[in-house]
Amino acid sequence: MKKQKINKEKLFLTIGEVAKIFNVNTSLIRYWERNFSILTPKKNKNGNRFFTPKDIDNIHLIYHLVKEKGMTLKGAKKKIAENKYDTINNFEIIRTLKNIKKQLLKIDKEL
Repeated sequence: MKKQKINKEKLFLTIGEVAKIFNVNTSLIRYWERNFSILTPKKNKNGNRFFTPKDIDNIHLIYHLVKEKGMTLKGAKKKIAENKYDTINNFEIIRTLKNIKKQLLKIDKEL
């Protein structure tokens, strides 16, 4: 995933901004919203979606399970429903290890 940086100062992100962060189509974000109850973006009177940092974290979890681990939507939903806490913890550990690896590779390159 060629992930873009998230602007931490913004309270809400549009669906277009979220799609850009994860390098996916907006239709995929809407599809995940319909299929995963953990995604609950706010909507204005025009129906425009606004995603909170919690929504972004949940999308990142779904992205990890479906796109990176290759799980089916049914499998990802089941994993989140059965043990969301462990699933999130495992995801956070993987994310931390990837960041450490990235930093180590950067240090190795500089040496």
